[in-house]
Amino acid sequence: MQFGFIGISFKQASLEVREKITFTDHKKIDFMRRAEQFGVEQCMILSTCNRSEIYYFYAEDHQDRAMIKLLSDFFPEVKVTQYAIHKIGINALNYLFRVTAGLESQVLGEDQILGQVKEALDLSRTMGYAKKELDRVVSNSIACAKKIKTEIKISEIPLSVSYIGILYLYQQCGIKGKRALVIGSGKMAALALRYLYDYEVGEVYLCSRMVEHARRLQEEFPKIRVMDYEDRYLILNNCDMVISATSSPHIVLKADGQKFNKNIVMLDLATPRDIDSSFREIENCSLFDLDHLQKIACDNEKERSELVSECEELINEDVEETLNWLLSSRMDATIESLHQRCEEIVQDSFTYLNRKMELSEREKSLLQKTLQASLHRLIREPIEELKHLETVEEQEHYKEIVHQLFQIESKR
Repeated sequence: MQFGFIGISFKQASLEVREKITFTDHKKIDFMRRAEQFGVEQCMILSTCNRSEIYYFYAEDHQDRAMIKLLSDFFPEVKVTQYAIHKIGINALNYLFRVTAGLESQVLGEDQILGQVKEALDLSRTMGYAKKELDRVVSNSIACAKKIKTEIKISEIPLSVSYIGILYLYQQCGIKGKRALVIGSGKMAALALRYLYDYEVGEVYLCSRMVEHARRLQEEFPKIRVMDYEDRYLILNNCDMVISATSSPHIVLKADGQKFNKNIVMLDLATPRDIDSSFREIENCSLFDLDHLQKIACDNEKERSELVSECEELINEDVEETLNWLLSSRMDATIESLHQRCEEIVQDSFTYLNRKMELSEREKSLLQKTLQASLHRLIREPIEELKHLETVEEQEHYKEIVHQLFQIESKR
């Protein structure tokens, strides 16, 4: 059997195209059942917002071609072959390991994909389309990704500007138990709130011109105190930190006449900027904006890129180990047939000798054990040789010899 892959990702197709090539669970099951009809019995479908990919095992070349056609037939509104990439053998295996480890993700090294691969494998297992080979290959890719996550920790280097901002606040003044003012109620503000609560922030005030949006955020974060937008200056001196993330075209927090009797750190996540840059000149006040955070994000991205080679070393080792296992497992059926043939010979020989000789029960048992031991000793070396052959061509040649010598009927 050969391992194959076909699919599209954000690297080949725009979001507009990817939206038309997505799999619901129902579609995944339908696809796998149709693939089974032309002999592809092991199949896994990984479908996320960034990719729709099929991993499978096939025995004949025509089955591989049929998988490509099936994907095209499944999404007739898109010319799938224009966008799809197709790999087989070690290239497909290496790609699966890279995907699972996050090296093919839009955010390099992210680990969300790991959970998505697990879910895809679980569905294939449940539906009976992940037999020994596919289960082992995907499980090995998951184990490799976990090793990369714990040993190299590439996913722990932050790239999200909002997360970097909160992390910077944590490093500058700590967050646990502190008071924060958040200005804005859009996606960036919501992310900031989520991260603040992850770091166990104390009291949080929320100011927004969009009162309805602010109330919606309060439903998600019931502990926040929604304040009138006009009152934002009144509570500045009560806060340890300020995060502003509005879509306003103008400055929303001016420095005129502001004084602080304790340290305050301000984080401006808006474009154009929300917070007057003159705050930097005020005593006890520190201000950081997107330019500063973007530089950290770029440095972090560079750091992640530098770790890729370490990740690839681990992947190459595990791919080679998986390939060796696959190569060895191709001979399992022949080895099993060899054992069965030996048992047949033992039984035939024992039956013949038992008819010709008058044996006690003890002698019968001894004879049967001796015959079994002799034949197993005879096939021990051929079995070891079968397990350690390095190429498919060698395996096929050796398999043919074993089948002829021991009169084993070939199963093709």
